[in-house]
Amino acid sequence: MKTITINPSILYYGTPVILLNTLNEDRSVNISPISSSWALGYSIVLGLGVSGKAFENLQKHPECVINVPGPSLWEHVERLAPFTGKESVPQDKKDMGFTYEKDKYSASGLTPVQSLSVQPDRIAECPIQLEAKVKHIRVPDDQPIFAIVETEVLQVHVHEEIILEQNYIDPNKWSPLIYNFRHYFGLGQPLGKSFRAKV
Repeated sequence: MKTITINPSILYYGTPVILLNTLNEDRSVNISPISSSWALGYSIVLGLGVSGKAFENLQKHPECVINVPGPSLWEHVERLAPFTGKESVPQDKKDMGFTYEKDKYSASGLTPVQSLSVQPDRIAECPIQLEAKVKHIRVPDDQPIFAIVETEVLQVHVHEEIILEQNYIDPNKWSPLIYNFRHYFGLGQPLGKSFRAKV
């Protein structure tokens, strides 16, 4: 296959969307849509911009909820996209058209539900909700506009309709919302399964 070398402005080549709930200084909850995360066991690593409210909140209160929306929630996610929880909008965000919004639940049309182990609440409509605590935050020297946040999952909440059997999620009923070069997608038809799949 012939290839061409390019320099794309973004590298969101297809990653799950996360709605990250963090605690504001007045104990209200900020919701941040993010598209950089990966899991290793019960550790979830998040990529955040350091100018955002989520990064600020996690430095002050190292707890969060990692809400994983399905494809049907893409419009709710997009309603949040142009907002920041920082009252004084950072210049880089102003330049991109962001405006301040404190009440992210009203803006998105989503519903809070109380968490069990952390103070930020969960989003009821998200099929997977992960309560987590922050273990480590690192800002790379070569890209100080980003932070790498390592979290440990404490509680896993899953909508009943996507559970195949106890402790297993049915991959035929669950699809994450995928952010693919700034467009939203769900998963396509199943192609097969790994030899490590237990169900």
